[in-house]
Amino acid sequence: MSLPPEKASELKQIIHQQLVKMDVHGRIREVLAETIREELAPEHQQLSTEDLIKALRQRGIVDEVMKELKFVTDVNDKERTSAPPKPSTHFVNREPPVLKKTNIDPTRRYLYLQVLGGKAFLEHLQEPEPLPGQICSTFTLCLHFRNQRFRSKPVPCACEPDFHDGFLLEVHKDDLGDGSKMVDATTMLSISDPVHMVLIKTDTFGETTLVASYFLEWRSVLAAENGVTNVAVELLGVGTESKVSVGVLNIRLEMYPQLNKMLSPEITKTQDENGINHPVCSYIRPLRAGRLLDTPRQAARFVSVMGYERAPVIGGGGGKQEQWCTLLAFLCRNKGDCEDHANLLCSLLLGYGLEAFVCVGTKAKGVPHTWVMTCGTDGTITFWESLTGHRYVHRPISPDDPPLAEQPKPLYPYRTIGCVFNHQKFLGNCQPSDAVEVCVFDLQDESKWKPMSGEAIKSVCSPGTISSVPPFPPLCASTIDAAITSNEIELQLRILVSEHRKDLGLSTVWDDQLSYLLSPALAAYELERTTSISAGNEEFQDAVRRAVPDGHTFKGFPIHFVYRNARRAFATCLRSPFCEEIICCRGDQVRLAVRVRVFTYPESACAVWIMFACKYRSVL
Repeated sequence: MSLPPEKASELKQIIHQQLVKMDVHGRIREVLAETIREELAPEHQQLSTEDLIKALRQRGIVDEVMKELKFVTDVNDKERTSAPPKPSTHFVNREPPVLKKTNIDPTRRYLYLQVLGGKAFLEHLQEPEPLPGQICSTFTLCLHFRNQRFRSKPVPCACEPDFHDGFLLEVHKDDLGDGSKMVDATTMLSISDPVHMVLIKTDTFGETTLVASYFLEWRSVLAAENGVTNVAVELLGVGTESKVSVGVLNIRLEMYPQLNKMLSPEITKTQDENGINHPVCSYIRPLRAGRLLDTPRQAARFVSVMGYERAPVIGGGGGKQEQWCTLLAFLCRNKGDCEDHANLLCSLLLGYGLEAFVCVGTKAKGVPHTWVMTCGTDGTITFWESLTGHRYVHRPISPDDPPLAEQPKPLYPYRTIGCVFNHQKFLGNCQPSDAVEVCVFDLQDESKWKPMSGEAIKSVCSPGTISSVPPFPPLCASTIDAAITSNEIELQLRILVSEHRKDLGLSTVWDDQLSYLLSPALAAYELERTTSISAGNEEFQDAVRRAVPDGHTFKGFPIHFVYRNARRAFATCLRSPFCEEIICCRGDQVRLAVRVRVFTYPESACAVWIMFACKYRSVL
C-alpha cells in the first residue's frame, strides 16, 4: 500500500508523537545496552539492526507500541467521533471531557459533519422546558451517506432544540481498486451523492412522525477556507406542508484529514444574478446560432458589439466575488462584464466545432480579465478578445534563448494566465511562470497544465445537475430595421450639428451627395472588423477626389458605437479634437456631410458607424 507524500509525513508525525509519549527511544537504548552487555562477546560488541529488532520483539516492546498506536480524539473539544465500518446508530457522549480511542484509517478521507443546535422550530415555541427525568417528545436526526447510516442522540422538542452531535462520514469512491487511495479534492468533487437528513419526532407514547427530509450538498467545503464551512439548513415540512418552514439547523462541515490544497473558489463559487453558486464550467456549452451567424469571426463580432459593463462585486472583506450572468440574462440585458462576453464567445466557437477555452488571467497592471483561446489541429494557439473581436496568434518566447536572439513581440494585451476551461475541461497553469508570453499551451502535458477530473466536471456541470446553470436559450434574430434606424440617427445628428454651429454663430450647409459617398467607407470598416480583411478603400478614395474640387480640402472622421442614442454619440464625438474641428469648420464654401450606417446582429445588438466630413476652399 502506497501513501501520497503528504499523508506519509502526517503518519510519520503521529507515530513520532506516540513513540515520544511512550519513551520508546529510552527503552530502545536500555535494550541496546543490555543486549551488548549480556549477549555479545566483548570483542564483537557491534549490534546489527536485525539483532536489535529481534531483541525488541522478544521483550514485547514492538507489540506494545503497535497496540497503543491509535488515533486519540477529545470528544468534547473536537467531537470527531468515528463509527464502525457499517454503523447503524451514532450517539455523542456529552459527559465531561473523555479521551476516546478510535480506529480511523489514516489512508481514508472523512467528512466531519457537526449539528450545532437548531432554531426557529416555531411549532414548539410554547413548549415548556422538561424537568429532569420527565418523559417528553423528542427530535432525532437520521443521516445517510454512501451506504453509511447515523442517528443522533434524541433531544427534547423545543423552539431551539439542543442538537450537539458529530458524524464522521467516510468519503470514498465506488470504483473497485481505489479503496486504499486517499481521495483528493478534485476526485471528491465528482462524488455527487448528497447527505440525506431526516428529522423524526417521537411523542411520549413512542409514536414516530416524519417532520422533515433534506438533501445536503456538502461539496462547498472543498473550496472553503481552512477546509471548514458553516451552513444554515432550512428544513421544510412534508406532504401538504412541503413549502412550510419547520426550522433551521446549524451545520458545520470539515474535511478530515485536512486537505493540503483546496479547490479555488472560482471553480465552485461563481454566483449568477440570483446569488446561486455554479461551477464555472457550467457557464459553457456548445451553442449553435442557426442561420443568424455564418462564421466564427462573425460570431466574435456579434459578441463584441454587446455592451460592456463591469459586474457588481458581491460580498465584503476577503469573500468578495464578481457576479456572472446566465446566458438569458446577458442576452436580454444586452450588456455584461468580460466574463459574460467570453463565456458566450467560447460557447459559439465550440458550436462551430473549434476547440475553445475561456482563459482567466490579467491584463496590464494586474487587472483581472478573461478572454477566449482556440487550439488548432496544427498546434496554433489563437487568442480572441471578446470585448473587441480582435484575434491574436500566440507565439511563445523562449526564455532559454540567448539575449541577442530575435523573439516574437506579443501584440495581445494579456500579461498572465492562471487557468483555462470549457464545458468539459478545467486546467490550471502549473508552469514556472504564468506570464502569457512564455507559456506553452500544450494542454496534454500535465507537467504544464494540471487537469481537473473529467468525471468531477461532468458530475456538477452536465445539464440537469443541481449546480448547473439553466438550459441555454436559442439566439433570436434582430428586431431592428437597419435602414430606418440609420436614417433616424442621421437626421438627429444633422439637427444637433446645426444647433451646435448656430450657437457658435456659424451657418450650416449640408452636401447630400458627399454624405452618400461616405457609405462605402463605413461598410468597409465593418467588413474589416468582422473578417480582418480591408476592401473597397481604393474606390472610396477615388470617389472623394472627384467630389472635392481643386483648391478644396476634405476631412473625414469615422467613429464606432454599440448603442443607438444620437445625443450621447454626438457628445462623445465632440470630445475628439479631430471631430470637433470638422463640426466647427470655418472657411470659404464650407459643406458638411454625415453618414450613419447601422449593422444589425442577433439579439438586437448592433454596430453603429458614424462619419462626419467636410470640404472647404483653402484660403492660404
